[in-house]
Amino acid sequence: MDARASRLNSLRESIAQLEGQQLQMELELEEIRSKLQQDPLTTVNRHIRLLHEYNEIKDTAQGLMGLIADARGMRQVEVEREFGVKEGD
Repeated sequence: MDARASRLNSLRESIAQLEGQQLQMELELEEIRSKLQQDPLTTVNRHIRLLHEYNEIKDTAQGLMGLIADARGMRQVEVEREFGVKEGD
């Protein structure tokens, strides 16, 4: 067998091996997709909507604590501590 035929056989083996790996990865991907509860885009959109709701609620809560702080003549951070709001919240 000459060098060219040997190289061709080697390439064919590599292609067969890569095709096997591709098939395995496609099967794994299909298994993962089957475990998803929803379409990924639906999940992402839901998370974005929930983040917007969270931010609106957080802004409202901070505004109310600011009003309480003004009414009491205190700093807002003191009111937040009183209500158990930590710095990272």
